[in-house]
Amino acid sequence: MAFPLATFLVLGCGKSTDAVQEQETDRYSGWRTYAGSKDGNRYSTNTDINKENVQQLQVAWTYSTRDKDPDNRSQMQCNPIVVDGVLYGTSPKLKLFALDAATGEQKWLFDPYHLPGADPDEMASFNVSRGVTYWQGQDGKEQRILYAVGPKLYAIDAATGRPVSGFGESGWIDLRQNLDLEYDASEAYAVGTTPGVVYKDLYITGMRLSEGADAIPGHIRAFDVRTGERRWIFHTIPYPGEKGYNTWDNPDSWRRIGGANNWAGMALDEERGIVYVPTGTASPDFYGGIRKGQNLFANSLIALDASTGKYIWHFQVVHHDLWDRDLAANPNLVTVQHEGRTIDAVAQITKHGYIFLFDRTSGKPVFPIEEKPVPTNTGLAGEEVWPTQPIPTLPEPFARQDFGPDQVTDLTPETHAHMMAQYKKVQDRVMFAPPSKNGGWIFPGFDGGGEWGGAAVDPATGILYVNSSEMPWSLTMVDVPKQEALTEENSGPVTYAKYCASCHGNELEGNGASYPALVSIGEKFKEKELLSIINNGRNMMPSFRQIPAQEKQALVGFLLHKEERGAAAVAASAASAAPPKEPTGSDKIKKSVMDEVPYRMTGYNRFLDKEGYPGIKPPWGTLNAVDLNTGKLLWKVPLGEYEELTKKGIPPTGTENYGGPLVTKGGLVFIAATKDEKIRAFDKESGKVLWEAQLPAAGYATPATYSLNGRQYVVIACGGGKIGSPSGDQYVAFALPESVK
Repeated sequence: MAFPLATFLVLGCGKSTDAVQEQETDRYSGWRTYAGSKDGNRYSTNTDINKENVQQLQVAWTYSTRDKDPDNRSQMQCNPIVVDGVLYGTSPKLKLFALDAATGEQKWLFDPYHLPGADPDEMASFNVSRGVTYWQGQDGKEQRILYAVGPKLYAIDAATGRPVSGFGESGWIDLRQNLDLEYDASEAYAVGTTPGVVYKDLYITGMRLSEGADAIPGHIRAFDVRTGERRWIFHTIPYPGEKGYNTWDNPDSWRRIGGANNWAGMALDEERGIVYVPTGTASPDFYGGIRKGQNLFANSLIALDASTGKYIWHFQVVHHDLWDRDLAANPNLVTVQHEGRTIDAVAQITKHGYIFLFDRTSGKPVFPIEEKPVPTNTGLAGEEVWPTQPIPTLPEPFARQDFGPDQVTDLTPETHAHMMAQYKKVQDRVMFAPPSKNGGWIFPGFDGGGEWGGAAVDPATGILYVNSSEMPWSLTMVDVPKQEALTEENSGPVTYAKYCASCHGNELEGNGASYPALVSIGEKFKEKELLSIINNGRNMMPSFRQIPAQEKQALVGFLLHKEERGAAAVAASAASAAPPKEPTGSDKIKKSVMDEVPYRMTGYNRFLDKEGYPGIKPPWGTLNAVDLNTGKLLWKVPLGEYEELTKKGIPPTGTENYGGPLVTKGGLVFIAATKDEKIRAFDKESGKVLWEAQLPAAGYATPATYSLNGRQYVVIACGGGKIGSPSGDQYVAFALPESVK
């Protein structure tokens, strides 16, 4: 079923020449990098699987990593790569493996848990890897896989699975080092998630950081692939004298503020030697009173010289971000036909459902981008909201932009009445309404719109394919308890409110499967185990090692004795804590910044009805086709379904989705991503579902495709573990029967 748009194809006026087709075939015939190619387009020229035979796809092989979390909290978001018949991927526990890509038979396994000095408790907190990067020396003899496990970036011999001894410290470097900081960041939260890109002998990368005021800066760096030495750095929070420094009101922002990091991946124009880097929000996410100004280079698409890191151009997609509007996916490098000209362009999708399209070399917008006035009255002391935000006139948005009362769910009259009452409790209802104590809607939600799965582009047509979630989330701010009010009686609750309540709720009630309730946490974990989780993190929870020891102990006492909440329970736990230490290094700087933040959010609150369905009218998840030549949205179809609703006669609604699409010359768009644990193939011209298959767990990842010995495969990591889905540990490869030519 298509939603109110016509399901027909409108092509741009450009024609592919023989030369372009030859180059396209060479670049897109395999899957040697994350997203298929360094331009990030998730495109394949393989045509063995096509619209005529896709219904005959069957399972060719499966590979089980055997290390999923028994509590259904682990995930696999890896988009595997294939080089010379070998598939490289990662497991839920971030083990690196090499498989025969034709059979799924394991060749070798690298297990970072069993390296000398590895801390199993700390390792358990590192559970996100979206892929790995391959590098080969000019002589063809050196072949390496670069991938991150938490803060460690490893170089692994691609043939043997062993660390390369000449790289850094016995095969690894620490991403928290060599950041040009004035303090020691060795205890800071900084991990690699999405792989970087290789340019010649450089590995260019970003990292995931804390999103609170304790975050370190997310500077972009290039490392020597052979030695691990830093070759260049670009300061995303500019230092004195650098471009963008004057966009921060506080002259010390470069040493005090963190974030503005690249965690979503990059795209590389190898011929021009330009790397395109999208960045996230400056920290903290939802209060900007300590980081007044426009805040470059947060929330920006930045073009850098890949050899030197030198600035070329940028565009800031959100000014002074207060809504966690990170650029959450790598950009796509495309060629479009516009007003009679052929333009090499770069397209950037966003969480709020827009596509920004720029000339790749100059940074000039292909379509006009208007600065639109936005609300500025926040009611939060110290905040200064930026008065305008950039809105592209084209391409057309791929997600709804407004969540008005007419959009509240009406699955049943009772559901509508209940959800309408909940809707009215949130008073700020327009995009870019600043965070306040009144509450406001984030729509599309904190996870998009577009998300880390990214978009696919067919270079022959200039058509972009992107999936979208259409889930409203609410954002409400509250006061942070005054630090001077801390006593033995309230230090546990105050510490909980400061660090934990935004995810787990004011009353420890949790918020859906992503943020579990802590009311009865003592039935599952003892004091030592809780301290380990606080120090090291677990699953999607980052480490909170930076919390002072006595506050940690008081927090544990509060969690284990919630029903008592008195001085006796807290004091008993705090008594065994080490004497407080004077903070040093990053702790000293970051603690002073954190103490200046007077507000916090009440949590990442999805708008769900009592049955767990989104509180907005469908579609709840969509797959979209956008012509980048004309800027027009060609078709929109639901992505995923709830079978129990379909059986009631409700048309497929789509579901929340995580992971991206791939598009092929064979006329297909493959995508898993949905909560219903299926993978599907769509007709790329119409959006019609041509094939689907049930997976052993939800495929919250992006599929890859490749051809070996004349047979094309499509493989997907089935890790589940998000939004209440059971965890999985299998990779599943599909192919046509051997008899089909």
